[in-house]
Amino acid sequence: MSKTAIVSAMHQELSALLALMPSGRKTVHVGREFWEGQLYGHQVVMVLSRLGKVAAATTTTVLIERFGAKRIVFTGLAGGLGAGIRVGDVVVADAFIQHDMDVTPLYPRFEVPLYERASFSTDAGMTAQLVKASRQVLANPKALLGSEAVEDFGLGDNRVHQGLIASGDRFIGSAQDGHAIQKALGAQGLDALAVEMEGAAVAQVCYDYGVPFAAVRTISDHADHEAHVDFKRFLRCVASRYSAAIMEKFLD
Repeated sequence: MSKTAIVSAMHQELSALLALMPSGRKTVHVGREFWEGQLYGHQVVMVLSRLGKVAAATTTTVLIERFGAKRIVFTGLAGGLGAGIRVGDVVVADAFIQHDMDVTPLYPRFEVPLYERASFSTDAGMTAQLVKASRQVLANPKALLGSEAVEDFGLGDNRVHQGLIASGDRFIGSAQDGHAIQKALGAQGLDALAVEMEGAAVAQVCYDYGVPFAAVRTISDHADHEAHVDFKRFLRCVASRYSAAIMEKFLD
């Protein structure tokens, strides 16, 4: 049976999934806790990557080299960038780019040196499965989250989007920073739907190893000055539950 790796950056993003695998076997390696076991009939390994691209790249390499992961799924939060992206929406990545990769004038803006590419695509089949699973979950948010959370965060009628996600080693907490990323990407004919801190690194390592990769992110904010507002509560009450429910339907 092939092994699926499920990765998040923070504990709260993965906590609901870990609770579904109480008999998982824990291995501590390179300062991280890796949990192996059976989830919905699949052999899985779950881990927190920690924040940032370097930490994510280390975690991904270990998942492949030491734990034999044959496919990797990243789940968690992101800030919305694109037009029409609302809090509570879900973005499934079809590609990742590093918004802070800049080796000009030696290479074009955003291009990763020696790869002759700026973005790294996700696996089409896994991405389609995540889109389907996400739509099923968002069809009835009150049943999953309860009326209070839906009303408090203005959820309901949320959508699933598919497209480019930008990663970088900065928390985008101002409208000015978010607009600057959009403008720079737009100058290259690119339009990112969301911004986070790990996905592009995971995508590049998976590209190197030829391991299928997909990612799903719940939008917690608009990558502006309100990005910190109720973040922890949204993470606990909404994002962690979405992650668990989407992964259940994805694996099932």
